[in-house]
Amino acid sequence: MVLAVTGCEALYADMGHFGARAIRWGWLFVAFPALLLNYFGQGALLLMHPEAAPILFFAMVPDWAHYPMVALATLATIIASQAVISGVYSITRQAVQLGQLPRMEIRHTSATEMGQIYVPRINAMLCVGVVLIVLIFKSSDALATAYGIAVTGVMVISTLLVGVVAIHRWNWGRPAVYAVFGLLGLIDLAFLASNGLKIAEGGWLPLVVAGATFVVMDTWRIGRRIHLDAMRDNSLALDLFLDRADKFSQRIAGTAVFLSPRLDVVPNPLLHSIKHYKVLHERVVICAVTVADTPHVSNAKRVTVDKLGKGFFAVRISYGFFETPDIPQALVLARNQGLALEPDATTYFLGRETLVPGEQPSMKSWRVGLYMWLASNALAPARFFHLPPGRVVELGTRVSI
Repeated sequence: MVLAVTGCEALYADMGHFGARAIRWGWLFVAFPALLLNYFGQGALLLMHPEAAPILFFAMVPDWAHYPMVALATLATIIASQAVISGVYSITRQAVQLGQLPRMEIRHTSATEMGQIYVPRINAMLCVGVVLIVLIFKSSDALATAYGIAVTGVMVISTLLVGVVAIHRWNWGRPAVYAVFGLLGLIDLAFLASNGLKIAEGGWLPLVVAGATFVVMDTWRIGRRIHLDAMRDNSLALDLFLDRADKFSQRIAGTAVFLSPRLDVVPNPLLHSIKHYKVLHERVVICAVTVADTPHVSNAKRVTVDKLGKGFFAVRISYGFFETPDIPQALVLARNQGLALEPDATTYFLGRETLVPGEQPSMKSWRVGLYMWLASNALAPARFFHLPPGRVVELGTRVSI
């Protein structure tokens, strides 16, 4: 029963790449009838020939079709693995966009389909993980126990999350949610409990992987918040800076774009630029990138420009969690709001923070070390935001966490 349900699980892992309609049609008219006939056929064969139980699937075909069926099963396994890999790529990109994982390189493999991506770092991790799993379990029978825990655990979590969505997004009444998803949850919990008996036989693996992933994501989320708070505490309010902007620096031709997580404080690279160069550009753009709680953001809502006076602009760029940021491309849309940037006269200033443990760390020492390692291996902002390499200036600063 669990294997039958996972046919649908594997299908909707590709929903972001092919759309909901293709997944529905593929399930209703191809996968579901095929699974139904297959399992009914296996059940009928088992009733007639109980001795065929160890090789039930392959016993359904004549002897001459044995090896072709092995080849077909191998191809089906490869296709299913591709669906899982695509799902991992999509979830990783969304986690990066939502600030739950460090920045990673994300390559688009299609000029027309936005969802078709490749994440080299995740692909390498999957390769190492698969090899280790094969070495640990050595057979598909031993791996089945780990598979059962993983699948039934996902089913329980999915039911819980859909119930939350039904309350907060679909505006269902709580009694209806409890009745519908409570019943489904009981079924899922029954499956999980039955597989829980095999945790010691290999079911521990998905639990360990899930726990390690949660620790990494939770450490990055907490550490990133502490990191940004530390930078904010050492920042100068933007309105105070604007009051004195004309008094301590000269203006030069061109446009300077400073990336900042907030628009109410002065970015550290701007303060360091004034400290070292003693000048300000003719136009200074403070740019913040935010991620909406929707998969996509339309171009009409992509960019918001506020004119602050004295040649300063505050620009907020919004992306959906299923999109890849491209700041130069987004800034082209600012022309409609009175901010026209010339690519050859625009310089992007970034901050490169050197993280050090504080005297009184806000996290446990092992979490601080883990966060510093994650931050050091994160993709450079210039590559993540697709900034032109020849127009980027990085200014270093020291941050205690």
